[in-house]
This record gives sequence, C-alpha cells and structure tokens, in this order.
Amino acid sequence: MTDSINRKKVIPILLLTLLVAGSIFALPLFLHQGQNTLGESGNGAEMPAPPPKPEVPVSLEIVCVGDIMVHEPQILSQYDSSTGTYDYTNNFQYVKPYIEKADLALGNFEGTFGGAPYKGYPAFSAPDELATALKGAGFDVMITANNHITDRGHDGVLRTLNVLEGKGLVTAGSRRDPSDPRYALTTVKDITVGIVAYTYETSGSGPEIYINGSFIPERTAALLNSFSYNRLEGDMAKIGETMAAAREAGAELVILYLHWGEEYQRTPNQWQRQIAEKAAAELGADIIFASHPHVLQEMSLIPGRNPEQKVPVFYSMGNFISNQRQETLQNRFTEQGMIARVNLEFMKSTGAITSLGIDATPTWVDRYKRNGKTVYEIIPLDDQLETNPALMESGHLERARQAREEIHELLGITQ
Repeated sequence: MTDSINRKKVIPILLLTLLVAGSIFALPLFLHQGQNTLGESGNGAEMPAPPPKPEVPVSLEIVCVGDIMVHEPQILSQYDSSTGTYDYTNNFQYVKPYIEKADLALGNFEGTFGGAPYKGYPAFSAPDELATALKGAGFDVMITANNHITDRGHDGVLRTLNVLEGKGLVTAGSRRDPSDPRYALTTVKDITVGIVAYTYETSGSGPEIYINGSFIPERTAALLNSFSYNRLEGDMAKIGETMAAAREAGAELVILYLHWGEEYQRTPNQWQRQIAEKAAAELGADIIFASHPHVLQEMSLIPGRNPEQKVPVFYSMGNFISNQRQETLQNRFTEQGMIARVNLEFMKSTGAITSLGIDATPTWVDRYKRNGKTVYEIIPLDDQLETNPALMESGHLERARQAREEIHELLGITQ
C-alpha cells in the first residue's frame, strides 16, 4: 500500500521535471525561429546591417617660418652671466601660441650648432639652448638645408643634427650618413607627411659642390641636399626622385622646402618661378615653403599635377629672427617675416586634398634695451598689436604698424 502511494507521488514529479526540461531546450529554438520569422518577412533575407559611417576628411593646419639666425649681438643678449648659460625663450614668447597651435610647425635654422666658441656671421655657431627654445616654442621640424649649414665643417653638420634631434625635433635637408634617406617622415593625425629640403649651390657647373662660395669636400657634400642653377634639369630630377622615395616610404603628403632666390629682393626671380612650377606640376609637391632672400616675397597658389589641384607656394618667408634690420643694414624689410599657414582637408582613403586655404600671420622683430641689455622679441602683427607689452616698453609701435601695412600690401592680406 505504501509503495503504491509513493509511486503515485513520483510519477507526477517525473512528468513535471520532464516538462520543465523540455521547455528549457525548446524555448531558445522557439525564440530563434521567431526572430527568423520576423527578420525574414517571409522572403528568406536577413535584417540589413547598418550602413557604414561616411569617411570624414582629416583637417591639418601646417605652419612654417623663414630664417632663424643668431648673429653676434644675439649671442651676447641671451647670455646670463650669473649662471653662465644662454636662454632664448623670450624671443618666441609672443609667437608661441601660433606655433604650438598648429598640427605641424616647421622652421629654417640658418646656421649650425657647432659648439663653442659661439659666433655669428660669417661662420655661424649658436648655443645649444636655442634648440631648447625652438622646441619649447612648439616647432616640430627644423630645416637644415641652407647656405650656412657647413659653416663649421663636416663635424658641424653632424653636431647640428645631434643637437636638434636630441631636443625631439625632426630634421630635413642634411643627414649623418650617405646611406640615410634624403627626406624626413613625420606622422600628424595619422597622416604621414614627407619633408624634402634642398639648398642652392654657388659657382661651378661641374660635379664639385660649392656652398656659400666655399668648396665642400666630397664626404661632406654627400650629407647635403643641394642643387645648382647650372645643372638645374638634372638636379630637379634628383629632387623629384627624393620626393618619390618619400612617397614610396609612406608619405601621403609631401612638403618641399627650397633655399633659393636673391638676397634682399622682394620679388621672386625667374628661377624661383620656374622651379616652383616644375616641382608642383611635374614632381608632385603638395606644399612649397622657401626662404633665403631675408625679406618677404609673395605667396600664391599654382597648378599641381591634376587640373583641379592647386599647390601653395611661399616664395620667401623672410627672416623670422636675426640682427638684420634698419640699424644694421639700412633695410627695414629684413625685420619683417611671416608665419606661413596652410589649412587643408585630406581624405585618407583616396589620398586627395579635398579643401585648401593659405594665409599668413605677419611678424616683426623688435630690438630694444632693458636695464642696459639688448632684448630681441618676435612680434605677431595681429589684432593684439596695439597692446603688445614689448612694443609698449620699446616705444616701437609705429614701426610695427608700418611693417604690418607693408606686409599686408605685399601678401595681399585684406584684414
């Protein structure tokens, strides 16, 4: 009797257990089937995947400045006798916001870090602290292709690279070894930018290289990027090969810097225009920055490789800082410079520049006395000009105003 009762109790429990277990296995199948039914809508097609987000072009602001030079008075002015050290930070304090704001900032270092004794013209060697100030001002790249890079010989070329790169600056225009690339690469917002820099040679039509009128030994010449007006066709082909090599190495944009032109001439000569046109239309430069005349020249957009493409050309960015000025050369235009600016949008998937604009912030070098010591400051000639502390102290506001008017007229700046 007891066994019969127990069996009666067990059977319903087993049935209930089987029912629950069956539900657990059947429910996902039922739900899955239900999803397919809803998704297929009776025609066998799955729910469409969401559309991919459209590609957004990368915006880049690229700036470049002209000749950064240290003459003898600038060495004395930045020396602190109490510590026995140099400090060039104040030179750049008013232009620093423009430099560090850019995605990529370049400048031409015209001279060497050849070590002591420090000298100005004609054989430049600046204190290493200048490199610290350049990095602190926001620069990313220093150009070393110019007519003063060999002022301290072979060792000076190498030491200049060591000092600049030791401060975290990329260099372009010279190299440590003939086997090294003649271009530099840097990455900005996931875009690889190639920088190719060349300086003009002086004298001679043969294979020998002269820089600034001095013969350059073969072992040093092999470290320099240079071209000759007398071998222009062949040397332009070499520049094109360097630009092509940069692209093969991954450069998506190529900036070409050229040290060229005639000193103190405010208009580009025929060679500058000819070289720029060929570099843009045939060699594929995306941007051309240039200096050497020590005064400003025009900026413009010229045809590129494709009919719809334009290439910015800044024929001479003038002096960014130096001791060249009205008081020393009777030439006020050597006090004037610019922060050349290119704003572009780049479509990474196609490698195309989809929008492009150029402008410039005019600059002027103020030089004045403070406590018996000479002070050098680069003044941006912007809407803060009237209240700039250096100009208030120096009393040179009128000179700065005149410089701004002359630069605006030359560059076609209307604001």
